[in-house]
Amino acid sequence: MFTLAREGNTDLLAYIDAGLPSNLTNNRGDTLLMLASYHGHPSLVEQLLQRSADPNQLNGKGQSCVAGAVFKGHDQVIKILVEGGADPLAGAPTADDTAKMFHKWEGEEGYQTLFEGASGRGKGAREAAPPVEDREEAQRIPGSGVAA
Repeated sequence: MFTLAREGNTDLLAYIDAGLPSNLTNNRGDTLLMLASYHGHPSLVEQLLQRSADPNQLNGKGQSCVAGAVFKGHDQVIKILVEGGADPLAGAPTADDTAKMFHKWEGEEGYQTLFEGASGRGKGAREAAPPVEDREEAQRIPGSGVAA
C-alpha cells in the first residue's frame, strides 16, 4: 500500500474504498497522504483528502505533509494540502519555517500569502499513530500479493 502511495498509483484508492484506513501509517509513522505528498502526486493527494485522509497527521519524526511538500518543492501538492485544511504551523519544522529556510516565503513564488490565509492555520496537528510494519499490514489485505 505504501509503495502505491509513493508511486502515485491510484489503484490505492480501491483499497481505501474497500475499507483500508485512509490514515494508515507505516513503521515510521508516515501516512499514505504523507508519502503521496512527499513524492509529488497531486492527483492522489487530492483523492486521499476526499477520502478523509488527515492533512495534519504528523509522522514519527513530527513532520507534516505540507512541510515535506515544501521541502521537495511540490507547489501543486502544497496548494491542494492547504486547501484541504493543512496547518502550515504544524510539525517541526513547520511549513512556514521550511519555506523560509529555502527562500520560498516571500515574493511572487513564495508561500506567505497562501500559508497566512490557510483555513487550517493554527488548528494543530495529530501525533503519529503507533507504527506498523509494511509487510505485516499488507498481509491483512486480500489481493495485496504479499505472502504471509
